[in-house]
Amino acid sequence: MRKALSILLALAIFAGACQQSGNSNNNNNNDSTGASKVDKILGPVPVFQADSAYDYVAKQVSFGPRIPNTPAQEKCANWLIEKLKTWSDTVYVQKTTVIGPNKEKLPCINIIGSFNPAAKQRVLLLAHWDTRPWADEDAFDKTKKIDGADDGASGVAVLLEAARQFHLQRPEAGIDILLVDVEDYGSKTDENSFCLGTQYWAKNPHIPGYKANYGILFDMVGGRGTQFYMEGFSKQYAGAQMKLFWDVANQLGYSDFFRYENNGAFITDDHVPVNTIANIPTFDIIALQPNNDFAPHWHTQNDNINVIDRNTLKAVGQTLLQVIYNQPFGY
Repeated sequence: MRKALSILLALAIFAGACQQSGNSNNNNNNDSTGASKVDKILGPVPVFQADSAYDYVAKQVSFGPRIPNTPAQEKCANWLIEKLKTWSDTVYVQKTTVIGPNKEKLPCINIIGSFNPAAKQRVLLLAHWDTRPWADEDAFDKTKKIDGADDGASGVAVLLEAARQFHLQRPEAGIDILLVDVEDYGSKTDENSFCLGTQYWAKNPHIPGYKANYGILFDMVGGRGTQFYMEGFSKQYAGAQMKLFWDVANQLGYSDFFRYENNGAFITDDHVPVNTIANIPTFDIIALQPNNDFAPHWHTQNDNINVIDRNTLKAVGQTLLQVIYNQPFGY
């Protein structure tokens, strides 16, 4: 499952696979600009543990590439289910078969962890946990498998650490964490062949008639030097909610990461079927470079644990916790 990317100008031209990861800072895994300011947060907001999130990335990578029809898919799914069972009030597991771009049958495992299931006001948090089967952007060997440390594992890791914090300090809002499968298996010539797990969930939600006030997609949120620009479809469907998140991030001192500029990119990612099929306004936090290009490690063998930066995980995760605990519906 990945994201069929599309870079716009007046016509949204879709090409490829949901993706992008930006570069601008050369932050290492030490302190980053604004990271220490999180200690000045007012209110009962937990501190996001970047070391914990980093370990969750490493654990996913340790299973190997999480490709449909492989042992790594089953092993990682079982680990994710057990983690969410430890922290969530209720866990739902959707096991189905989706059809890939070459008409191949692909096992798909969507995993949902719910907090405060009786709450009517809800926020949907999602990320994909599979990896692309080929390093098709690699300069040397486009047939090799990739670790997907940033493209896949980083978003999941942020949500796992958030779930752990939700368990330790219960938020008032209802929260649903949706980990979707078979996002990045698609063909660049067919944008609809991406995000297959999310397409299935949007048509077959874990609870019939499921609704959330809005959703947040986390995709490629752990890379060193990452920047997050306001993606086009996100502005179209969930602009107010996205601006709230960006405002909170900037108030926390994370302006180096969360940029207000619109860099003109429309990306076909998991938020698109959530917006268009499930009708839940959802925005995408995804690494974008100022020139609309993807990070150098995107869909290459270099997307490994070495690209992951605790500072980036911290900026995303702490902003998420601040929003959920202090103003989940404050837009």
